[in-house]
Amino acid sequence: MGGDYPKNGRFGRYGGQFIPETLVPAVKELERAYLKMRKDRSFKDELGALLADYAGRPTPLYLASNLTKKAGGAKIYLKREDLLHSGAHKINNTVGQALLAKRMGKPRIIAETGAGQHGVATAMACAVLGLKAEVYMGSDDIERQKLNVFRMKLLGAEVHSVASGSRTLKDAINEALRDWVTNLRDTYYIIGSVVGPHPYPVMVRDFQSVIGSEIKRQMKAKEGRLPDAAVACVGGGSNSLGTFHPFANDRKVRLYGVEAGGTGKGKNAAVLVEGREGVLHGMMTYLLQDKYGQVSSTESISAGLDYPGVGPEHSFLKDSGRATYVSVSDDEAVKAFHLLSRTEGIIPALESSHAVAYAVKLAGGMKKDETIVITLSGRGDKDVQIIAKRAGLEI
Repeated sequence: MGGDYPKNGRFGRYGGQFIPETLVPAVKELERAYLKMRKDRSFKDELGALLADYAGRPTPLYLASNLTKKAGGAKIYLKREDLLHSGAHKINNTVGQALLAKRMGKPRIIAETGAGQHGVATAMACAVLGLKAEVYMGSDDIERQKLNVFRMKLLGAEVHSVASGSRTLKDAINEALRDWVTNLRDTYYIIGSVVGPHPYPVMVRDFQSVIGSEIKRQMKAKEGRLPDAAVACVGGGSNSLGTFHPFANDRKVRLYGVEAGGTGKGKNAAVLVEGREGVLHGMMTYLLQDKYGQVSSTESISAGLDYPGVGPEHSFLKDSGRATYVSVSDDEAVKAFHLLSRTEGIIPALESSHAVAYAVKLAGGMKKDETIVITLSGRGDKDVQIIAKRAGLEI
C-alpha cells in the first residue's frame, strides 16, 4: 500500500473536496483513520492475509500466445484479475476499506455499483468481516446485471434500486452520498473507484496498486525487464490506476487507458477523450457535459464504464502526458470479447474487452520482442446475457 500521498488532496489542479459542510467531519475522520492505518503493521498484515487467503492474490500473469499470434506483433500478457474471488479487481479495494471501517467502529456499510462487481465484492467483504452491507444501483443497471444483483442478495446485502436521472452509476453514487450524510455516526461509504472527495481517490488507488506492483515483479521474473506498454480499461479508473501507479516513474513503460466509445460521438463514456474540466461527486476532474455545464448522459454496452466522470489522478496523467487515453466502440469491444474467448478460452468482462480491443491493435504495430500487459479486470460471466441478447438469442 502506498506511494505518494497528496496532502492537499490534489493531483495538479484536479481532486480536492467539493462537498457540503455536513460531510466535512466524516471525510476528515476517514482521512485521519486511513493515514494511521497505512502505517499500521497489524492492519497491513491482516489485509495482506485476506488478499492472499480469501481474495486469491497474487493473480497470474499469463502469456496469451494465441492472441499474440493473432495480433502479429508484441507479446501480449494478461494480468488475470478475473481469477480473483468475486471475479474482478474490485475485491482488492472492498476488503481494504471494509477492514478500515471495522477498525473505525462503523458496522453499516453502503456502496454504489454499476456493473455489479463492486456491489458483489462489497457484499463479500462485509460477510467475511461481519458487517452489514447495503448497495445502491441504478434501475437500468439492475436490469442488465441481474446475475450480480442476485449474487449480492445471496451474500446478505440489501440492494436499493435508483430510478432517478439516467438510472445508472452516476445516480447510484448520488443516492449513496445522500444516505451517508444522513447516517454518518455508524455508516461507512465504500466508494468503488478512484473518484469522489479526497482521500477516496488516493485510498482506492493505494489498495488497487497491488496490481501494478505484482506486474512489475512478474514481468521481471518472466522477461527480465518491465513491459513496454500497459493497457487497462477506464471508467472511474481504479483497475487502470492500480496498474499505472507503480509504473509512474518508469518512463519507458507506456501507459494506455481505454474508455468506452459507445456508439459514437455524443453517445459514449469517453470522458478523457471528449470531456472537459468540471466538478462532480466531490472532485474536480474531466467530465462529459453540455455547453451549459450540465452533466451529459453516457452510453456504453459495459455498465462498469458507463460514468460521466473519471478519477482526478487520471485527469492529471492525461494533462501531464504520462498516460495516453483512447476510446473503443461497443462493436469493437464485443469483437474483442469473442476474440479472447475463442483464442485463449478466457471470457472477459465487457469492460476489460475494451482494453483487449485496443491492445491487439497496439501490439500489431510493435516489434515481436516487445511486450504488452493487459489488465484483465474481470471475467465475463455477468455479460453473457448482454452478448446473447445482442445476437438475438435467449438464454
